[in-house]
Amino acid sequence: MQQSQRSGAADMLLNETGFRDLAFGERGLDVRIIVSIPGRYSLSDRRDARGERRVFACRAINVSPRAIALAGPVTGKLGERVLAHIDHLGKLEGLIIRILERGFVISVSASEDERERLAAKIKWLENYKNHDANDQRTDERTVPANPYSTMILADGSMESCVVLDLSGSGVAISADTVPEVGTVLAIGSVVGRVARHFLGGFGVEFIERQNRDIVESMVIVREYANRAAVAKGR
Repeated sequence: MQQSQRSGAADMLLNETGFRDLAFGERGLDVRIIVSIPGRYSLSDRRDARGERRVFACRAINVSPRAIALAGPVTGKLGERVLAHIDHLGKLEGLIIRILERGFVISVSASEDERERLAAKIKWLENYKNHDANDQRTDERTVPANPYSTMILADGSMESCVVLDLSGSGVAISADTVPEVGTVLAIGSVVGRVARHFLGGFGVEFIERQNRDIVESMVIVREYANRAAVAKGR
């Protein structure tokens, strides 16, 4: 069931961005699969106050030995260098070759030997992605079909964010702004408190436990997301 939800999320993102029309142009290395696996990335032009690259959590939604599509909270510019760490695939580096509506595609910079090893990992993912281990946490977390929502801060400001996973008790978020631990905010229509930081994002604990069957529809509120996107474009 969990893998089906992940595949559905990837399919939705691919349909929304038109990524299915993109041909990677592999010859011998023609392994390309639709996935929804977690990772993190940094952009060469996005730095913190100390001049170090900021790190954002993401999900890889389509991978091949020559290119990879990432869904993330912050999009770079064409030609910008990206450093990514993707679960099961390891460190990947390359330039942005296409901007998607909610992410981007990078070309993978690698030697032929490195590309062959990457192809082998992708084949392994294709063979075993339907047999991933069960989540061992007592409160099962799932990946939403549409991972994009809106973070609403106490001052009323809104910002688009990526929902990495969620449960009835909380949600993991990646966003451009990282509130301090203890900050009260809303993700979609659910109020919570920032409980912890992790590399590329932060965890929010809901003030009140939510019904697991409807929590996704409460966290992913399209109206807020659309309003935040319009406000950002002004």
